[in-house]
Amino acid sequence: MAWLHAHARFDPDRFTAPVIGIASTLGDHDSGSHRHQRGQLLYTREGCTRITLAQHLCLLPPSRAAWIPPGISHRAVMQRSVDYRSIYLIPQLCQALPQQVCIIEVSPLLRAVLEPMAVAAFDTDWQQGRFVHLLGLCLSEIAEAAQQPMLLPLPQDKRLAPLLKTLTQLPPELQVLEQQTGASSRTIGRIFQRETGMSYQQWRQQWRLMRAMEWLVTGRSLGYCASALGFASDSAFIAFFKGMTGNTPGHWLK
Repeated sequence: MAWLHAHARFDPDRFTAPVIGIASTLGDHDSGSHRHQRGQLLYTREGCTRITLAQHLCLLPPSRAAWIPPGISHRAVMQRSVDYRSIYLIPQLCQALPQQVCIIEVSPLLRAVLEPMAVAAFDTDWQQGRFVHLLGLCLSEIAEAAQQPMLLPLPQDKRLAPLLKTLTQLPPELQVLEQQTGASSRTIGRIFQRETGMSYQQWRQQWRLMRAMEWLVTGRSLGYCASALGFASDSAFIAFFKGMTGNTPGHWLK
């Protein structure tokens, strides 16, 4: 069966077919850090998934998909209820696909293709019949899909270890980070610019935006998001969100 239950253990590398698909609805699930020999396309139909990589924090909102090339260690955390589809491709099928993790838009065609691929039997012959065409369309759509800025680069400098240990919490103000790390604001700024391409304030704002999106999708209220993310009022949070995305939270959700 291709439908994966919440507590089922699944290892795509133990199968011989070039494509393995699964469909599942999970709630409050943590995959733990893992890797596999196959490339993975993880598509969130409903809900939101947070993916942690060695050098990036990644958000996967509804109607988007994460492409994870073969051999890359990753951890997927799902809050509340997440309905998703996932396909795993042998390395030979991944050669023309992106070589780095990316979040892509899921076109109507890719969405239509993913459903029968995700629920296909594990012993499907992908070299015959309609499955040949489904696979070809899928590979083409992944390769040509527009990428979304949903990856937050993580600094690797050891002086920032206290920050990286608390990624699920609101990053502190710069002066507090100085006290935690013993590094000056100028040093912290140089590290972030060198390793993330952003100032610390820009990085912190991007973190807040990604967490706001995650909470909004999983049903948190506007007031909860504003308070938990350190905004003085709901209106201040709405202004921040619109300034970052061009849309109010309500319009973005729709």
